[in-house]
Amino acid sequence: MSTNNGVIETDVLIVGSGPAGLTTAVGLASLKVNHIVITKYQWTANTPRAHITNQAAMEIFRDFGVEADVMEKATEHSFMGDTVFCISLVGEEIGRIRTWGIHPRREADYVLSSPTLNCDIPQDLLEPILLTRAAEQGSKVRFSTEFIRYEEDATGVTTTVLDRISGVEYQIRSKYLIGADGGRSKVVEQAGLPMEGQMDVAGSMNIVFKADLTKFVAHRPSVLYWVLQPGSTIGGIGLGLVRMVRPWNEWLIVWGYDISKPAPEVTDEMAISVVRNLVGDQELEVEITSTSVWGNNKMYAKEYNKGRVYAMGDAAHRHPPSNGLGSNTSVQDAYNLAWKLAYVLKGKAGEALLDSYSVERAPVGKQIVLRANKSIEEFGAILEALDVLGTNDPVVMRRNIEARRDNTPEGAKRREDLRKALELKDYEFNAHGVEMGQRYTSSAVVKDGTPEPAYTQDPELFYHPTTWPGARLPHVWLGKDGYKVSAKDLGGQGRFSLFTGISGGAWEQAANRVATELGIDIAPYIIGPGHTYTDLYDDWARVREVSEAGCVLVRPDNFVGWRSNDLPKDPYAVLLATMKSILSLA
Repeated sequence: MSTNNGVIETDVLIVGSGPAGLTTAVGLASLKVNHIVITKYQWTANTPRAHITNQAAMEIFRDFGVEADVMEKATEHSFMGDTVFCISLVGEEIGRIRTWGIHPRREADYVLSSPTLNCDIPQDLLEPILLTRAAEQGSKVRFSTEFIRYEEDATGVTTTVLDRISGVEYQIRSKYLIGADGGRSKVVEQAGLPMEGQMDVAGSMNIVFKADLTKFVAHRPSVLYWVLQPGSTIGGIGLGLVRMVRPWNEWLIVWGYDISKPAPEVTDEMAISVVRNLVGDQELEVEITSTSVWGNNKMYAKEYNKGRVYAMGDAAHRHPPSNGLGSNTSVQDAYNLAWKLAYVLKGKAGEALLDSYSVERAPVGKQIVLRANKSIEEFGAILEALDVLGTNDPVVMRRNIEARRDNTPEGAKRREDLRKALELKDYEFNAHGVEMGQRYTSSAVVKDGTPEPAYTQDPELFYHPTTWPGARLPHVWLGKDGYKVSAKDLGGQGRFSLFTGISGGAWEQAANRVATELGIDIAPYIIGPGHTYTDLYDDWARVREVSEAGCVLVRPDNFVGWRSNDLPKDPYAVLLATMKSILSLA
């Protein structure tokens, strides 16, 4: 960072200090790229907000060296998923499902797919971890600093910002500008990025409170308890939600309101009433810590950049919290862009590499916006099975819910319909394929001429590991000195990596030569007996999908950039051409 005639200069300006902005800061700082983060707020998030943290995000935190810090603050995987549907926490259960990979049949899918597991960490606990890591490595962060406008020219972007403490406007000059400033992004608005969808399709309110609910929930630990009561189907996210923030005395309720009417004033009195109704205890001691109202959105950017201006996170994909995809996708947006910016700014890649960001991430943003909104719609099957759709009469609702107990053909049908309706919620709570199954097609991926592997199971519910170029590097445990090391841990770290077998030893020399010629880091690994890393369980041989003499080239974001089934006559020439293609080097 420097100044020129009073204008602050840096390489990258990040607007926003949420998960997207701070993950970008960590990524850029780790790669020694000069940058500044600005946020109009005085500090990081002051409410729990996002919380479900999936394996894709946890792998990124692992790469950045903060996985242990996250887990120290998080509620661990085993406490997350005994999800209850009920008429109140005290009242009768309507049903219960195992979520977030807790079911024994699904847990194996999660354990086999990653060296880390999902967890629950509220956003107000996650952001300080990322901020600390970024600042330790050199990030410059300016709080109480508001984005006003920007002007772009052929060589950079001049952004006018407001110091909200002094009231003074000043300018920051950067080569690139990132809008990570949330669902009402001013950066995206000025850039005029093409958007599709609608904002504020339903109304919701958050009620954050403290109350000891141990006796109601500790025997069925979960992060989500869904409550069906009069009013629970108006707005909101499907049903009333009692969400665990910290077990078992800090909570957040999501309750809906009619978006066609003025937003309600959520007083403490009203909030306490909602809390007690959903818990089912009118004498419960409740401390309200915050309330807010918000709109459910269904909007996504069709393109993630315009010139030197890039969008990410909620600025690019705006949706309700269903499926827990928001902050996770934001973190992955940042991970995708950070290494590309670093390579371009350091002269190790052509500027066209940056075009691959929008091409790769925009389809993901669209997918999660549509998936999250569809998950809300799928609550309709539960309401239909219970015959409570369209009524808020408590007598009618209670009678129809209780009718599933009847020893009649109608009662049997209700029970079967309810079973199927609850099973449908797998698409919200066990959508492992949505979380992990991205496959990119862009200029930063060189295909190998093979067709995309077919999905043998539902691609939304199940993650299908593959080394097909554009897919996530599969996780397997390798051996080093008798200890287990994930293949994922050999990738990442801001560099390319190359995996081969003993018969492909020539790839190692080729990788070293290419790295020297292009001035980049490529870490080659020969997997096999007698080498540093061994195929501990022979799992790499099962998932690599190339011969022992072939190779799998992995990008810094742990996605496969290219692979070769065997060893060509001149591996150096082939690898050099491939790397130049990925990096958009003429």
